[in-house]
Amino acid sequence: MKHFASSLNKKNKFLILGCGFSGSFFAKTIRKLGYTALTSSRSENKDPNSFVFNSDKGVIPDKKTFDGVTHILSCIPPDKNGKDPVLGSLKNKLKSLSLEWIGYLSTTGVYGNTKGDWVSENDPPKPCQKRSHKRLNCEKEWIESGLPAQIFRLPGIYGPGRSTFEAIRNKKIRVISKKNQVFSRIHVADISNAIIYLLHNKNSLKFHKIINIADDEPCSQLEVIQYCYDLLGLRMPKPILFEDAKEELSPIAQSFWMENRRVSNKLLCETLGYKLIYKNYKIGLKNCYLNS
Repeated sequence: MKHFASSLNKKNKFLILGCGFSGSFFAKTIRKLGYTALTSSRSENKDPNSFVFNSDKGVIPDKKTFDGVTHILSCIPPDKNGKDPVLGSLKNKLKSLSLEWIGYLSTTGVYGNTKGDWVSENDPPKPCQKRSHKRLNCEKEWIESGLPAQIFRLPGIYGPGRSTFEAIRNKKIRVISKKNQVFSRIHVADISNAIIYLLHNKNSLKFHKIINIADDEPCSQLEVIQYCYDLLGLRMPKPILFEDAKEELSPIAQSFWMENRRVSNKLLCETLGYKLIYKNYKIGLKNCYLNS
């Protein structure tokens, strides 16, 4: 098995494509460690570390942006046809570079509904939602691209500024109860740190094409909401049964409740030895509470 990526050194240059919540956090984290990280934006801005990439409008980064790039993290979702916009616009360019590694942020939605059972990377994907089918298609594009790609499947992502606390404070919280329903989640800091850990230890760890990044304790949404209300010193409203709330939910919110699975992190944490910063929602949400 070819080991594409080597351990990191300070000459490494990262491009982060799609700089939303996870991409921005990764860029900040990697810069704090002394690496160069450029981030994509869909339009011009004043950030000196930003470059424009807009596949919809055919705007691609200039040659200078790619000079010396060794690592790429793509956080860009599929286009409306279920194709990967980065590969659609830049595949030949990426193949011409001396890349050590490309990470692609995908979703555990590709596993579909396991009725609460555990899923691992060994389980075949069985996506139920259209958006998850598109993600799986993009995963396949990356894996078959001939590029040094590694896929990270992520469950619900939260962190400071994007957690249940914001929903409570903005009065946009829906307290819904559904029997035996669980969700897996991951703190944004663990996404960045798990990836950096894997890159730092590339030479000593077996290379896995697909890795789940999730915390240790999938649980019900109700437990999470109750914990946030307790930390805020507020009383949680009485939960509404999912069956009663269903009609008021958007199609995306409804689809969120139609899948029930526990995502295993054993490959990442036991086989590969990554130690989670936020092992469960209580530790992670305490961090959000203290930083909000």
